[in-house]
Amino acid sequence: MKGKFAKVSVGIAATVMLAAGCSGGSTPAPPPVLPGIPGSSSAAGKSLPYAGAPKVENPLPDSVLSTHPCDSAFTSGQVLEILGKEVPGKHADNSSLGAQCHWLNSDSGAVLTVLYVTKVSDGLSAVYANSKPQSTVWRPLPLTQGLPAVAHSSYGAKGDKSFCQVSIGINDRHDVDVSVTLSPSKVGTKNPCDVTAQISEMVVVSLKQRAGA
Repeated sequence: MKGKFAKVSVGIAATVMLAAGCSGGSTPAPPPVLPGIPGSSSAAGKSLPYAGAPKVENPLPDSVLSTHPCDSAFTSGQVLEILGKEVPGKHADNSSLGAQCHWLNSDSGAVLTVLYVTKVSDGLSAVYANSKPQSTVWRPLPLTQGLPAVAHSSYGAKGDKSFCQVSIGINDRHDVDVSVTLSPSKVGTKNPCDVTAQISEMVVVSLKQRAGA
């Protein structure tokens, strides 16, 4: 596992400066959670997965989400690697979805967010059923460390150039959302969904390490 983790970290090295860079502008507020995901399970009477969501063939246990993402999603060194600045995570829990953490580089305007969706029991099915119809970007991804994932955004032509969210199914009941807002100086030079997909690999490696996988 250590070798695999190192390989992922090397792959992210090119991402480091994607989300960094001086913008000279005012500090933005962290982006809101994308709309459309219900605050409680909608799976009553339904078999998971549904709405076209893929089945999680190699699930992780719910226990990997028992800690807060501010404490377990990244090391401080990884935050530095991603944002170009070592900053503490800020608790921004969502009462209807789960524990959430924001990391903000106030110099560049880049924002990194991780949400452990534990209060909805539909996993990627809820994302497919509720977020997909509203999305202006919807891109199923290759397996992320063996787990299904989709990149999406609903901010429209302008916002989609700076923001993307990747939802990863850790099992059929729960998912993890990773989102990135590029610094203004990087908008148009990199695809935010490509950046977020790479960073999602880091999160999944951390979760798999917690599971002993």
